[in-house]
Amino acid sequence: MRFVDQPHHDGSALYVSTLEPELGGHVVVRARVPLAAEVTAVHVRTVYDGEPRFTEARRTSFQAGGYGAADEWWEAEITAVDHVTPYRFLLHTAYGQAWLTAAGLVEHDVTDATDFRLVAHEAPPAWTKDAVVYQIFPDRFAQSKPLDRDALPEWALARDWDGDAVIPSGPGTAEQFFGGDLDGVIEHLDHIQELGVDTVYLTPIFPGRSNHRYNASSFDHVDPLLGGDAALLRLSTALRERGMRLLGDITTNHCGDAHEWFTAAVSDVNAPEREMFYFDPDTGDYEAWFGVKTLPKFNWGSPLVRERMTAVLTKWLDVLDGWRVDVANMTGRRGADDFNHEVAASLRRAVSSTRPDAAFIAEHNHDATTDLDRDGWQGTMNYGGFTRPVWTWLRGDDLDLEHFLGVPGGVPSRDGGQALASFQAFSAHMSWRSFTHSWQLLDSHDSPRARTVTGTQERHLVAAGLQATLPGVPMIFAGSEFGLTGVNGEHSRTPMPWNRPQDRDESTHEAYKTLFALRRAEPALRHGGLRWLHADADCLVFLRETAEESLLVCARRAPGEPLALPFDTRALGVYNATDLDDLVIPGDGPGLRVWRLATGT
Repeated sequence: MRFVDQPHHDGSALYVSTLEPELGGHVVVRARVPLAAEVTAVHVRTVYDGEPRFTEARRTSFQAGGYGAADEWWEAEITAVDHVTPYRFLLHTAYGQAWLTAAGLVEHDVTDATDFRLVAHEAPPAWTKDAVVYQIFPDRFAQSKPLDRDALPEWALARDWDGDAVIPSGPGTAEQFFGGDLDGVIEHLDHIQELGVDTVYLTPIFPGRSNHRYNASSFDHVDPLLGGDAALLRLSTALRERGMRLLGDITTNHCGDAHEWFTAAVSDVNAPEREMFYFDPDTGDYEAWFGVKTLPKFNWGSPLVRERMTAVLTKWLDVLDGWRVDVANMTGRRGADDFNHEVAASLRRAVSSTRPDAAFIAEHNHDATTDLDRDGWQGTMNYGGFTRPVWTWLRGDDLDLEHFLGVPGGVPSRDGGQALASFQAFSAHMSWRSFTHSWQLLDSHDSPRARTVTGTQERHLVAAGLQATLPGVPMIFAGSEFGLTGVNGEHSRTPMPWNRPQDRDESTHEAYKTLFALRRAEPALRHGGLRWLHADADCLVFLRETAEESLLVCARRAPGEPLALPFDTRALGVYNATDLDDLVIPGDGPGLRVWRLATGT
C-alpha cells in the first residue's frame, strides 16, 4: 500500500493553528494535497449545533520542511463551537469528490465517527506529551535491604530475589513476596534516567494482602513493607531533584475485602459505608471485580464513594504528579448503571484543581475511544491501538500463548498492512490530543513480555523503535530494556537482574538508551505530525513532521526489496542509517532506521 501521493491532515501543529482552542475560538486547519491528486477546490465540513456547515478553503503558500514542491496546501478558518467540534475535508477533483477524515481518504459518504476533532476541554499538562514513562512493580524492582522473613505478614510467601523463579500461575501467585521497596527504587535512579525516562509510574503502593496491592486495605498510608509514607516522600524528592516526576496507581473500581470501608459495610447493614458497595438485599452477597471476592466493587451512585475517593486522589498530589487509574473502563459501570464519564470528569476536575499539572491516565486494554475526549481521562494505556498491532506484526514464529491480551486463541500473525489498519482504526476514533497523550506500551505487569512475543532481539528492537518514533507517550515496563521474558503478567514480574548479569541483554539495554535519547533530542518525534507513506507485509514507512523538519522512519520485520520514495531531497542518517543521495530505502532487515530529510533542496 502506498500513501505518499494521498492528501493528508492530522491534529498536529503543522496542520492546526492551535492545539488548545478556547470554546468559541477560531482555528485555522490545513490540508496537504499532492498536485497529482488534481484537486480543484476544498471545503471543510464541521458540525455546529448538530448540523453540518461547509467553509470554503483557499490555497496558501505555506510550506513545511523545505521539500514537497509537488504538494500544495489548502486552509480554512473554523470555530470551536463546542467542547468537541468534529470536522473533515471535502476534496473536489477532476474525477469527483472525496472525503479526507482521520481514517484516511474515502470516495463514499461516511459517518462522523472518524472526523478530526477540535477539543476545547481543559488541556492535559504540557509535560505529559514529552514524557517517557517507566513502569515499576515495586515488589520486583529493587531491595534496599535483605528481606526480613520474620517480619512478613502471615499471607506472604517469602522468596529469594535471585534464587527463586516467579510462580506464573496457581497457588502462591499473589502471595509470593520478593521484598522490593521504594528506597530500592531510589538506588537505581541513575539507571532509569539514563534510559531517557523522566517519569516513574509505580503500581499500587497502599497496603493489601497480596504482592500486587490492588486489593488495598487502606488508601490512607503507604504500605510499611515498601518503607511507608516517609519512603514515598524520599522517592518523590529524589525524582524532583533530577527534574523527574512520579505517578501513582489508584483502583477507582474496587478496593480489597480487608479495606476499612468494606469491613464496616459487611459488619453492619446500617453502616453508612453499606451504600458504597453493591450488596444483594436478600442474600447479603456483594458484587466484586470479575467475581473475585477479595475485590469488592464500588457503587459510584453513592455520594460517599465520590466524596471519599475524591479525597484519596487529591490527598497524595503533594508527593505524586498524577495517577494511572486501574480498570478505568469498569469504574462506575455495573449493568444498567453507567457513571463512568461523569465520574472521570469529576475526578479529573478535582485532580486538576488541586494540582493543575497532574496527569490522569486511564487503564483500558481494548477500545477506549468512546471514553476519551469527554473532559475526564487525558489519555489511555493504548493496548488496543498500539500494543496489539505491534504484537501481531512482530510476533515470533514459535510463539505459543493461550490468549491475546484476553482474546482466546493466541496472538495472530498479521502483515504490515493489517497492523497499519489497526493503528488507524483506533487513532481515527479519538482526537489527536487524546492519541498523543495516551501511553504506547509494548508490555506491562499485566501482559507477556515483548521479548517473549517477538522471539528475537532484532524484532524486539523494531518494536522498541516504533515505540520511540510513533506519536504518543512511550511506557517502558521495567526489565524490558534487559530483554527479560515472561509468558503472562505474573511470569513477567521477574525481579530485576541487578546481580544476575547473565540475565541482562546489555546490547538491548544500550539500544533502548539510544532510541529514547533520540526521542528526547528530536522535537518531531514528540510533537510532529504522522504521515504514513508505505505499508507492505514486512515494511512500514512514515514521516514525523514539524514546520522545521521531517524525520523519515522505516521499520522492517524481514528483508525485502529496496523502496524508492518520490522526494527530490537527500536523507541524512539519524539512527541506524547512512546518508542517502537518492531516496531509495535499503531492503535489509529486521531493523528500524531513521533519516532526516534535507531542507533547502
